[in-house]
Amino acid sequence: MNSTSAITNSQSQSHTRNLANKLMATSAITSPAAPAATLPLAGRVAIVTGASRGIGRGIATHLSSLGASLVLGYASSSQQADALAAELPRAVAVKADVSDEAGVRSLFDAAESAFGGAAHILVACAGLGIGTYPSLANTSTADFDNVFAVNTRGAFLCLREAANRLRRGGGGRIVAVSSTLAATLLPGYAAYAASKAAVEAMVRVAAKELGSARVTVNCVAPGPVATELFFDGKSEEAVERFRAGHPMGRLGEVGDIAPAVGFLCTDAAEWVNGQVIRVNGGIA
Repeated sequence: MNSTSAITNSQSQSHTRNLANKLMATSAITSPAAPAATLPLAGRVAIVTGASRGIGRGIATHLSSLGASLVLGYASSSQQADALAAELPRAVAVKADVSDEAGVRSLFDAAESAFGGAAHILVACAGLGIGTYPSLANTSTADFDNVFAVNTRGAFLCLREAANRLRRGGGGRIVAVSSTLAATLLPGYAAYAASKAAVEAMVRVAAKELGSARVTVNCVAPGPVATELFFDGKSEEAVERFRAGHPMGRLGEVGDIAPAVGFLCTDAAEWVNGQVIRVNGGIA
């Protein structure tokens, strides 16, 4: 580890400890805000990567509403992540690069230090696209490497850490966010679609490896969703083509995706394992 990484990890750990202390103090003062036992994720700890905005933020908020305590992983949007952590009753924000092994470990360390035990749930939602939408012939090696570093290597590192550190014996849940583009294979998305197809393959293998530990592993694959990542680099005409070409005549919303992830994290989804659920309104 270089000196810059050491400083970043040290600052992140200090930030996490401060937030954890604040969280414990708040819990002691506002004990009535403890999760109701009737909520499906009461007493469970979830790690969500890419949680500061877009689909990841919506998923984190939804899991909190189901009773979960949250570790909010983010790469750069510290103000948004800290604001969300302040809004939710039991949450800490942790800066972590999912393509870095130490960064991924810090998310699981934060869950254990802030909430007193191993996490139950991982939602791997951090993702990156190529805003210029190049053809395969015009995709640069740098863009390819960047997309695979976050989307594929990042998912691999998160899944591997979860496979070793999530609670076993029941309630363990891993959900990776893929994309319907892995099925529709639209021009301009060669590297992105391939990066997500690789995630789906890893999920199916991990589901078979972890089933005996009662840890389920699934994918949710959204279609076009009205988020910053979707709008990046698209003209109004391009956005309208997506909207007009959709069977339901609209783009998806974050609120369309989060409940599907929430269901997969509950005990009701115990028998759903190794699946890719395309939450896309029928586009594929």
